[in-house]
Amino acid sequence: MAAVGGGAVGLGAVVVLLISMFTGTDLTGLLGSGGGAAPGSGGEQVASCETGRDANSDDACRLAAASLDIDQFWAERLDGYRKPQLVIVDQQTGSSCGTASNATGPFYCPPDETVFVDPTFFSILRAQYDTTAGPLAQLYVLAHEYGHHVQNLTGVMEQYPNNGTGADSNGVRTELQADCFAGAWVAAASEQVDENGTPYLQPPTEQQILDALSAASAVGDDHIQAEAGQISNPDSFTHGSSAQRTRWFDEGRQGGVNACDTFSVPGGSL
Repeated sequence: MAAVGGGAVGLGAVVVLLISMFTGTDLTGLLGSGGGAAPGSGGEQVASCETGRDANSDDACRLAAASLDIDQFWAERLDGYRKPQLVIVDQQTGSSCGTASNATGPFYCPPDETVFVDPTFFSILRAQYDTTAGPLAQLYVLAHEYGHHVQNLTGVMEQYPNNGTGADSNGVRTELQADCFAGAWVAAASEQVDENGTPYLQPPTEQQILDALSAASAVGDDHIQAEAGQISNPDSFTHGSSAQRTRWFDEGRQGGVNACDTFSVPGGSL
């Protein structure tokens, strides 16, 4: 089965992960199999993550910490939820879906039930898209890929297989739903608390949310084609237009997970 990609890019927002996030948590268990780090999985990067200060200053630590919050979010909303494996890639590593590296971008591999992210990917985004690709944008990318894991667990991928490209394709609907799930998590992130009742994340400001919406717009198929000097071609869309990605991220942020049924919406209304 092919990998499911679609991480977003965009302007960063200041997201504060509290020091209590890492208390008593072995983050290296997020990497590799059997608690160890897989080849190229970046285990050494995450092994040094111990405090919220680490999460605020280091991309790999931030992603590992946020995964705990996203797991809690879905465990509270989906019966039978099981955590995916998160691999923080260092240069490159293998998967059942092919090689994972910063060139492939973040993706979810269904057979492995694993999310792959190389933090240096965000440097590529800064260079190519002239964005800061800051903390909120990075967490949006991660939440989007976890959304694909939820689609795998709930049978969405089997029921609506990726059957090609196009503005009304299952592939586009799958990506827009993952954007919606990411928006739902962003809205609820500051409500998730640790065992002491302390919120994991500081609520983002309205300006930061606008930055995240701008990020969703930046990775629309039409915008990417325009940046490449091409004429927008909806028949080739794989992730949705800028307007669609912005809309569905905001649908999730405003309406939660229940607002994310992109498969029942007529193509012209996506």
